[in-house]
Amino acid sequence: MSSPARVQPYSEPSIASQRHGSVTSSNHTEVGESPHRTDPFSVVICGETGSGKSSLINLIAGTDVAVTSCDAAGCTAGTNMHDISVVRNDTLKVKLIDTAGLDEGTHGTVPDKEARKILKKLLRTLTEQSDIHLVIYCVRGERVIRTLRRNYELIRSQVKGKVPIVLVVTCLESRQPEMEDWWKVNEQTISKLGMTFAGHACITTTTMIGPMLKERRTQSYDAVCKLIEQSHPSNNTGVHTGLSPGAVHHVSSKKAASTKHPNVVVFGQAGAGKSSLINLIAGENLAEISRDMTRCTLKWEEYPVKFGGGSYNIFDTVGLEEPQLGIPQYLDAVENAHNLIQKLERQGGIDLLVFCMRAGRLTATLQSNYRLFNEFLCEKKVPIVVVITHLENEVGEMDAWWKRNKATFRHMEFHVDGHACITAVRGNYPERHKQSRTTIHKLVKEFTADGQKRTWKGGDNLFVSLVQKQIGLLLGKSRSKDIVPRLIKRCGLSSDVAKQLADRINNDVVGAA
Repeated sequence: MSSPARVQPYSEPSIASQRHGSVTSSNHTEVGESPHRTDPFSVVICGETGSGKSSLINLIAGTDVAVTSCDAAGCTAGTNMHDISVVRNDTLKVKLIDTAGLDEGTHGTVPDKEARKILKKLLRTLTEQSDIHLVIYCVRGERVIRTLRRNYELIRSQVKGKVPIVLVVTCLESRQPEMEDWWKVNEQTISKLGMTFAGHACITTTTMIGPMLKERRTQSYDAVCKLIEQSHPSNNTGVHTGLSPGAVHHVSSKKAASTKHPNVVVFGQAGAGKSSLINLIAGENLAEISRDMTRCTLKWEEYPVKFGGGSYNIFDTVGLEEPQLGIPQYLDAVENAHNLIQKLERQGGIDLLVFCMRAGRLTATLQSNYRLFNEFLCEKKVPIVVVITHLENEVGEMDAWWKRNKATFRHMEFHVDGHACITAVRGNYPERHKQSRTTIHKLVKEFTADGQKRTWKGGDNLFVSLVQKQIGLLLGKSRSKDIVPRLIKRCGLSSDVAKQLADRINNDVVGAA
């Protein structure tokens, strides 16, 4: 399939290059050290891996001074500095400091634990030396708001209110009616979660061709430069936002039970597009999709779907987030998944696990979610496939993303039986949307066909053995501690979260017994 005209590489002169003076760049790989600064105004750009920090720098600079990548591995390994001139109303010389992305997996370019340590040291040192004037917290527009709080708290704890923090939301090129609509929808949730920003910009850094995209890129440049200008020491006026409490979005349940058809469980991080994937499979809007960043799936949901002459039970699960964020919600989500697994065990087993992830970095959270379902909940006894979403802008065939990144999956120990590279967005990509539906149908049929793959039916599963062990609780025997070290070592949970989760599972098992 030929790629749509809108997804050709951007080749015309960039907006900023028509306005800028000189751009120089120097890379510092002495991670965590305070960069030597000759200009009095410096900006630290930080955020989750794959959030578009390097692309944001290129947007501001008007040229490719920072290395970017849409692949699974991070592309910023150290603390990189770029001296540029921002030309808008006046020429303003700034030093942009790019940092390693947070939340990468243990085998990533800079693992999350190390990246957080580096960022803490950098922010603390620059703040103590009064060598920092602004922090830009860069996030992707599809991320669930609550998951952004952990990194926000890290930044705030180091600058201690001495440096303004602004939010730049990326990947909004397809946002309708305007990119700013993201803020209008989500500002109440941001306020409710205690996140306060000195300003914000809703932008795109895409380099794809198209009249609307060119206009939005121009808007993005102006919005980001305005944030920088208003935070400059020569400007005494700040950019402040009035935030008000928001409301929780509730979703009604749509269920239909059948135990005679293949059971397919879809899981993944919140905001990965699980509900959209189910709608793509069904060919209709069965699963509700949230237009803001609050959860749209609050507990597992079952949807009967027919295609290709077959009938399937598709289960949408609660999106898992970082366990360090809102521990009760994380534990609720895992416990909810555990209850679903037990239910399906009683109804004939699970035929297929579908790991849904958005094209981007293989983060520590993705690694944790993958291992939790594949290794812990189902003990590697269920076929598992990965579906990579949001590839509507992939240059060339969508499957090219997998060809570039499959080695990274192997290196980071994401072992899957099959894959599909898709888009669940119809919009301006009807052909890719149609191709995606065909691709996912073929994948599900292949791995649920009679006699083709194993179906997990419990038996010697971890939870079945735990039932026998935990019955001993009723007889006064000590608690089994088998679960905790496994959750810590393989699923990346802290000891506190692992213990709380183990206690919940123990209680569920004993109650069921």
